[in-house]
Amino acid sequence: MQKVKVIGGGLAGSEAAFYLATHGVKVELIDIKPLKKTPAHLSDKYAELVCSNSLKSNDIFGNAAGLLKEEMRRLGSLVVEAADKSRVPAGNALAVDREKFSDYITEKLKTHPNITHISEEVTSINDNDYTIVASGPLTTEKLSENLKNLVGGGLYFYDASAPIVDFESIDMENAFFGDRYDKGNGDHINCPMNKEQYTEFIEALKTAERAKLHDFETASVFEGCMPVEIMAARGQDTLRFGPLKPVGLTDPKTGRWAYACLQLRKEDQSGSMYNMVGFQTNLTWGEQKRVFSIIPALKNAEYLRYGVMHRNTFINSPKVLNPDYSLKSNGKIYFAGQITGVEGYVESAASGLMAAIYLERKLKDGKSVTVSDQTVLGALAKYITTENKDFEPMNANFGILPPLNQVIRDKAERKRAMAERSLLAVEEFKKEIDYDRI
Repeated sequence: MQKVKVIGGGLAGSEAAFYLATHGVKVELIDIKPLKKTPAHLSDKYAELVCSNSLKSNDIFGNAAGLLKEEMRRLGSLVVEAADKSRVPAGNALAVDREKFSDYITEKLKTHPNITHISEEVTSINDNDYTIVASGPLTTEKLSENLKNLVGGGLYFYDASAPIVDFESIDMENAFFGDRYDKGNGDHINCPMNKEQYTEFIEALKTAERAKLHDFETASVFEGCMPVEIMAARGQDTLRFGPLKPVGLTDPKTGRWAYACLQLRKEDQSGSMYNMVGFQTNLTWGEQKRVFSIIPALKNAEYLRYGVMHRNTFINSPKVLNPDYSLKSNGKIYFAGQITGVEGYVESAASGLMAAIYLERKLKDGKSVTVSDQTVLGALAKYITTENKDFEPMNANFGILPPLNQVIRDKAERKRAMAERSLLAVEEFKKEIDYDRI
């Protein structure tokens, strides 16, 4: 069997290298550390957790992040195994001792006979080698330039994503469908505010707590995409001439334009998720929920993804990747991790796991397999590889899963049913990929 190069020793690369190695594939794991470090790295170990030590919820039936981890457990995930082994008390969340977590993964990788470890800065990808590119959100400048040529276009270097809300949680008594000046198909949801509500909203924005930037993330990161809280600080009416512009949006209840109006744009074909148009923000997640609830239509909003603004390098996956994470223009090259447009620790590891599973089956017997999009694993891959002119990174959430075939009005019961369906699909997928190993 041919060897595979895995570029990057973060969560995605570690996951991919270990899965391939344990299934008999010879792996060259190439990481820039310890020869050099990116500005975010402190340790020489693999799978270093740069930000939080939390892998989010462990609730399998009520939280998509918890369900995703269980799907990965059942497919032999090294990252989830390491997290379970190094867990620290954090309520229902899976938080870890970051040193023990990284130590566990590093030991597993360093002692595996099928893995050769190389410390060097990769500056180009060989078109003829089977490769998984998992170089992470801080991909070096030289490799980024090579990847631009490889994928036939530019890369995104900063992730500035607006929040996404669950359609069912929008208070439609305080919102209405319609496009500006009635031009379009009426797909937007409009969330009007009167002067008092707008004034309260602006004051809350000005004083809300912002997420801290890393040393390598200066204010210049956000010059091309201004956070709404910065706009609010620049003038009382700045947002009314920007993302909250009310012109052309006639409220059917009043027959007039509102004082200010937020637009929500459909994020998926089914209309289960809506994006807050132009609402890139660097507020903490708790503050986003508190401040945005001042908008009447969002007073009970459930956020499927909070807004984020941070340094990130990712490709335009809908244009260049297949659902198995392979490059459309070269089936030997796969991408995994945040560079694909998945958002979060576990999501990054999940993409590495799936890229490795798909590549291993291809190398083994040329068999093409795809996990169902009824799983979070499959739904994430489908989301980032489905045509989307407004493509932004996505994390695990129930909104990306296809609806059930039955109507279940209770939200908790509906999530449980979706989770049970997902785990059945994972078990079927496991049988499919292990057909010759049973």
